[in-house]
Amino acid sequence: MTTDTTYADIRGANYVPSTAVNDAQFWEEFDEVTIDRELGLAEDIGLNSVRVFLQYLVYEDQPDAMLERFDTFCTIAARHGLSVLPVLFDDCFGPEPELGPYPDPVPGRHNSQWRSSPGRTRMGLEHRPALRRYVEAFTQRFGDDARVLAWEIYNEPKSEPPTVALQRDAFAWARAVGPSQPLTACWSGVYLSDITNVHLYTSPSQRPEEVARIVESAESFGKPVLVTEFLGRPNRGTLAETLPIFAEHRFGWYFWELIIGRTQVDLPWKPDVDSHPEGVAFQGLLYPDGTPYDPAELVLIAEAAGR
Repeated sequence: MTTDTTYADIRGANYVPSTAVNDAQFWEEFDEVTIDRELGLAEDIGLNSVRVFLQYLVYEDQPDAMLERFDTFCTIAARHGLSVLPVLFDDCFGPEPELGPYPDPVPGRHNSQWRSSPGRTRMGLEHRPALRRYVEAFTQRFGDDARVLAWEIYNEPKSEPPTVALQRDAFAWARAVGPSQPLTACWSGVYLSDITNVHLYTSPSQRPEEVARIVESAESFGKPVLVTEFLGRPNRGTLAETLPIFAEHRFGWYFWELIIGRTQVDLPWKPDVDSHPEGVAFQGLLYPDGTPYDPAELVLIAEAAGR
């Protein structure tokens, strides 16, 4: 298993290719040229890991191709000095996942075409054998692969019986396979995890007590900590505010997200629209041509990388 020191040294980004509106398009169309170029940008600025969301629906439709594409992705990432943190399931906002053709982003809306995985219609017990094969297929084939940092079983699991049951089962299926990498999940999944997984969308300068509570809670489990999502300029935390905290507490991190592309993460979340300052990018570090939103942020990352 990877050491605590290695986790503390993780400097990563959540990644969706700039040409994709969501993770389904990411894996179904698999734009290898764009992926190689953009992961090269991640290498250039001093990152050493990327977090990517797999999509069950693509695997359901093309299991062998999905596995091969993930293998290729890991090869590209490794060529650029990046480990990979894959996410198997996700309850985050969005309707049922669908395969292409993919709609254009909704104008003015943050991450307008994001989709959950596997989706509500596949949460029933009749789908359990197929979902188990999905978990087993990835953790068996890549369970001793040095390119894979850890397995994130579930992102932002809902506190609802179908999710609670699937998360429990998915951890059990992965543990039965026995990959050498640790297993993790955020929110309720932290109790089943080998490493603590935290999201921090809170400004340390505006809400210091809340941030202190999140940090204290994360450390209370006595395990290495990865902050797998953060960054929401300016009111939900900036790089300048959060990176010193992560360094002090030896938390590895992944900001949201590497590229400002078709996911439109530069636009604020719907609840923040009215309070968001005009002209400020909510999330995203680089434009597709490699131009940084804020060059000062690249300096901070370079310093974190010891450059």
